[in-house]
Amino acid sequence: MTTLKIFLIIILSVFVTNVSYAENMKKLGSMNVHYMAIGSTFFTPEIAKAYGITRSRYNGLINISVLDNTKAGSPAKTVSISGQAKNNLGQFKSLDFQEVKEGDAIYYLAQVSYNDEETLHFTLEINDGKDQQTLKFSQKFYVD
Repeated sequence: MTTLKIFLIIILSVFVTNVSYAENMKKLGSMNVHYMAIGSTFFTPEIAKAYGITRSRYNGLINISVLDNTKAGSPAKTVSISGQAKNNLGQFKSLDFQEVKEGDAIYYLAQVSYNDEETLHFTLEINDGKDQQTLKFSQKFYVD
């Protein structure tokens, strides 16, 4: 089993076992954008190392995948993503997304630091070369 398959199994288990970290999806034009934000300590040291994730009680991971809703089977779509997070005090944190490909799946991962019980409001610009869409969502993070 590849490291990515293990990673995907872990991510899927989050959807099933923890409502506060459940995956979300928004339809934005021709894109179905799946997104989630979770604490990095959820990942084992091996998975974190394989994907360059810094494990810390104060570090989260943003996972975005984009599917083309105009094509049969809604295949994964290559996009560019940029954006930032803002806390309730108005402080901004830039996000640097890295593309991960495994077979037909494409994921975009970014790390973000947070404090205990901090809510971050994300604004992401997603561009597929034909269309640019804005994804906004918020996530409250807890230090474990």
